[in-house]
Amino acid sequence: MDRDVYVIGVGIHRFGKHDISRRDMAYVAGIDALEDADISFKQVGSLYTGYIGGNMLDGVTYAKDLGLTGIPVVHVENASATGSSAFRQAVNDVSGGVCDVSMALGFDGQLRGLSTPPPVAPRPTMGSNLLPAAFFAFWAVRRMHDNGTTVETFARIAAKNWNHARFNKYAERQAANEITPETVLAAPMVAYPHTAMMACGAGAGAASAIVATREIAEKLSNGRPLVKVAASQMQSEVYQPGHIFLGAIVGPSESTRITANLAYAEAGIEPKDLSLVHVHDAFPIEELMYYELLGICPDGEGDRLVAEGATTIGGRIPFSTDGGLIGRGHPGGPTGLAQIWDITQQLRGESGQRQVENARIGLAHMMGAGSVCVVHILKREEH
Repeated sequence: MDRDVYVIGVGIHRFGKHDISRRDMAYVAGIDALEDADISFKQVGSLYTGYIGGNMLDGVTYAKDLGLTGIPVVHVENASATGSSAFRQAVNDVSGGVCDVSMALGFDGQLRGLSTPPPVAPRPTMGSNLLPAAFFAFWAVRRMHDNGTTVETFARIAAKNWNHARFNKYAERQAANEITPETVLAAPMVAYPHTAMMACGAGAGAASAIVATREIAEKLSNGRPLVKVAASQMQSEVYQPGHIFLGAIVGPSESTRITANLAYAEAGIEPKDLSLVHVHDAFPIEELMYYELLGICPDGEGDRLVAEGATTIGGRIPFSTDGGLIGRGHPGGPTGLAQIWDITQQLRGESGQRQVENARIGLAHMMGAGSVCVVHILKREEH
């Protein structure tokens, strides 16, 4: 990146199944981020709105609620990676000198599916006939066959994320009591081995993040540590010998490894340097696989991390500290920005009961159907 970029403000509207309009949620998240940054909308130089559902003019229409300032407003849509892609565009604007302050705003109603197959597909594809729940079930059963992973391992991951969400007042799923793996396994079956409590929440929500130059970030910090965007990487599917097109779900698992390694190189860090991680954990099989694909542990050893409690808050490398897609929820458009919201708060030391001790570096990972992978690395800086 040409210029250093910093997160100066984050905002969120609670995720969940409610009747609040997408427009109202977007406004709340946007104003929340502006107030967190201590700026007015007229200081924002560009706006990227991320949403999957709704009408093509919703983004520019909702932006009018924040102000009529003449700035470029662009609608970004990239499946589950929509919010992450909008954030990357804002980062690129500041990095490249297009403007000094840019904003990403994601919002969506209840996510009802990653795609809707056409009435008559031009040719049969895995993505046009297989629901995400079934795809991830296949992936999980293959893992069980190849590595001896048990259903209890999947249940422990899901229970962890439900319990992390208990301390996030903006999460969709807020259990009154601690959730156990046994409770998760007792829930209705969706697609073996995944039960309903292992599937991501699909309520509505909104989230926002504002980025700026270092000069502006320092001026607005008010004594808080700076949060630098140390890496922003995005990749689409890469051909390899024996390539198989897996359809519109997540594409080859190798995409995560490739994108993450590019991000580590850009940030000048290694996986062992991370304090916390967010991933596309629509089902626990994903989080388990990403332990390995992100280089947190060697291939085949993700189950051991779960058994040791390493990925729980208080463990060596906490994952999904706000509940993740399973606990916080996954409306689509705002999901990746909710990850940035949580990591920013963690690096500032503002996360309360879910605070990761001495959090210094956080990684946000999202997959988008089609398939794309987006990885951002945020780093705490004192000044």
